[in-house]
Amino acid sequence: MKSGRLLSRCWYYFRVGYGTYLIFLVGYGSTLVTIYYLAIQSIPELQGLFRSFWLFAALATITGAPASVFVGWIHTKKSNLAKAEFDISVEANPYNYRLAPGYWREAAFPAYLETLRLLKELSERANLLSDQDKARIETLETKINILVEGGYVGVPRRKNM
Repeated sequence: MKSGRLLSRCWYYFRVGYGTYLIFLVGYGSTLVTIYYLAIQSIPELQGLFRSFWLFAALATITGAPASVFVGWIHTKKSNLAKAEFDISVEANPYNYRLAPGYWREAAFPAYLETLRLLKELSERANLLSDQDKARIETLETKINILVEGGYVGVPRRKNM
């Protein structure tokens, strides 16, 4: 693997691990500590409710986890925000216009192409194809050939794929 590719992969793994897991734990802990020691310790009525930090942390987790799940469900299923995020990731994904390496490029699409060619040949021998049918099949053959050779088809929404 080239060093530039290895560095890019390491950078990606670092961001996922740090941003998803480490920062989550640090942020969650620091939020609990901040709320307890700055807010609850300053209000005598709340001190009576939460006699220790661990009681507060347990109650915050027991109530906060289901609330977070519910908010996440709303975000994913009921809002347009998740749809916008998905649209952006689709636009940015180069494999929406080209074949992923491996199985798709080496086996599946060559098999599709061969099947298309054989069906075209059989249909031509039986005089079942109109000129429009032939044109559509040839267009598909061209696109599949481009994909198998590593090119891309379609019109990406963003430039410089």
